[in-house]
Amino acid sequence: MSILAWIVLGLIAGFIASRIVNNTGQGVLVDVLLGVVGAVVGGFLFEQFGQPGVSGLNLYSLLVAVVGAVVVLWLYHALAGRGRTV
Repeated sequence: MSILAWIVLGLIAGFIASRIVNNTGQGVLVDVLLGVVGAVVGGFLFEQFGQPGVSGLNLYSLLVAVVGAVVVLWLYHALAGRGRTV
């Protein structure tokens, strides 16, 4: 995937994950970083369970990235002690 596709996927995934975990966005930059890290984490987690990871800019990859971003955001809030966690 190109860097632009990673940024677009990261922005969407980070925003959705932020809404799921704490009902607000973290800001555009944090949402993008969270989404990109989440895509990597989600791809790793899905591959550990025998499923394909992020394969491109499509709905399945968005699902993988959102799951990973939720995990990353949940860990961030748990370690930082901020807000409520899921």
